[in-house]
Amino acid sequence: MKQPTLRLQTNGKPWLVTGAAGFIGSNLLEALLKADQRVVGLDNFATGHRRNLNQVRAAVSAKQWARFQFVRGDIRRLADCQKAMQGVHFVLHQAALGSVPRSVNDPLASNASNVTGFVNMLLAARDAKVARFVYASSSSVYGDDTRLPKVEERVGNPISPYAATKAINEIYAAVFARCYGMETVGLRYFNVFGPRQDPNGAYAAVIPKWITAMIRQEPVLVNGDGKTSRDFCYVSNVVQANLVAATSTRRGAVNQAYNIAVGERTSLNELLQLLHDRLLPRYPHLKNFKPVYRDFRAGDVRHTLADISKARRLLGYRPDYSFARGLDEALNWYVAQVGSSIPSNPTT
Repeated sequence: MKQPTLRLQTNGKPWLVTGAAGFIGSNLLEALLKADQRVVGLDNFATGHRRNLNQVRAAVSAKQWARFQFVRGDIRRLADCQKAMQGVHFVLHQAALGSVPRSVNDPLASNASNVTGFVNMLLAARDAKVARFVYASSSSVYGDDTRLPKVEERVGNPISPYAATKAINEIYAAVFARCYGMETVGLRYFNVFGPRQDPNGAYAAVIPKWITAMIRQEPVLVNGDGKTSRDFCYVSNVVQANLVAATSTRRGAVNQAYNIAVGERTSLNELLQLLHDRLLPRYPHLKNFKPVYRDFRAGDVRHTLADISKARRLLGYRPDYSFARGLDEALNWYVAQVGSSIPSNPTT
């Protein structure tokens, strides 16, 4: 995966990546280590995996890996946040309980990690006097506003507990900026996908979940009529966004929230076709593939499409990967993870 180049040095002070064993966090960790940065990683393995850290270790040199310090801890405990924050220069806060359905089923757990944990991180960052606090927000904050494309200054009402937690994160970040002079940057991710995204579990994202089902000849379940659309964003674009958000010196760049996406809209039906076309040469059983349509899912937004002009202008964000290019790059990883025990040319 192409890694962006850091534009500023940190004078030997480490970066803190929370959720370092997770999907996005481990990709950030890899990019930073390949840029010869020192990194502290914080994770409690609630949704992250040791295998992700092992894959990062295999992808970097021994010298680069030696610059990594792992702290096993939980952002819901202030003491763990303070321990990980010691001497840190930049914070890339990715740790959270994701998934709209998870939050609908258990709003208290989502609040504990995404709100209480977030405030703990802000407090620890404030006391450690970090240079900048970059955090993962979400396109879900646009809620019931149906206007497209999504523009940062125009949001609706949250329609899920998860969305509410992310909206509250942005409020708290703005308050800490005003009260304590902190520099914060919120990144509203739009449907991120790529290597190390977990294909298993009830809350797996749609791309790895559908690839898994197609390969294993399991039902591919579509919520609604398939016309729901998303602005899918390859993880390398998100890595770039975090690094430029942390290091940008452009006037007015801090204490803002930004859309991080590609600016392309793909329907679920189009996604099915793209996946089918790419997997069929490897798995001929997909020749007669048909998805299963079911009811719309509670809390889901109908369409997302980002206006990324603000991130281009103030952060210098330039997504290198279109959705199709990102899908091509990610597919081999997905297939290797899911299909390693399945013949590439099954006879049934």
